[in-house]
Amino acid sequence: MKIDILTLFPEMFVSPFNESMIKRAREQGIITINITNIRDFAQDRQQQVDDYPYGGGAGMVLKANVLGTAIEKVKGPDSWVVYMSPQGKPLDQSRVWELAGRKDLLIVCGHYEGIDERVMATVNEEISIGDYILTGGELPAMVLVDAIARLIPGVLGDENSAMEESFSCSLLEYPQYTRPASYGEQEVPEVLLSGHHENIRRWRKKQSLLRTLLKRPDLLLKKDFDEEEKSLLEEILFHREN
Repeated sequence: MKIDILTLFPEMFVSPFNESMIKRAREQGIITINITNIRDFAQDRQQQVDDYPYGGGAGMVLKANVLGTAIEKVKGPDSWVVYMSPQGKPLDQSRVWELAGRKDLLIVCGHYEGIDERVMATVNEEISIGDYILTGGELPAMVLVDAIARLIPGVLGDENSAMEESFSCSLLEYPQYTRPASYGEQEVPEVLLSGHHENIRRWRKKQSLLRTLLKRPDLLLKKDFDEEEKSLLEEILFHREN
């Protein structure tokens, strides 16, 4: 996958994209990430990229002739242009899966009070990572790249790992334990020590359902349950009522 990022602060991406999983994926050629400075496309000696909004108001707006040129120069024939914006649709795992299926992404990081509206004609979609205010689109872009990267074959190594993590099946992940088997007065659940793979699988599915019910019941409202999940959920509700 090829990912281009347009930003006013390219140095912000140096460390995050040269660590851990993404670093390995880049070294192996699984992902190519190009960071481009929007300021390189400024059209005056002062390299001005923003200006006051027409009609007045607080803050500055990224100029159409600067950002528009940057997108035009970086965009490829197959690029899907994403603008990180608080006005975008909230990012969820299903959208991450869809974006991970694309081969060429161009992510635009806004700043100041936003971008000139005339540039929006070149944007395919707006994405938000939450209903709160950040200084710019750089941190949201990092979140998006990290979420996408782990779904690309070969990045995690274990292809089943991404499928078992929280939100992959509209459920939170089951509890995890490692050695020692005893910690303080707490013990690892016996089923995990049994070696019985089917019992372990069923226990994990039930724990995922229970955790989701307790912590994120909203996720259950949009989930399509299979027959086993329906049965396990009935068991959970029965025990809670009794």
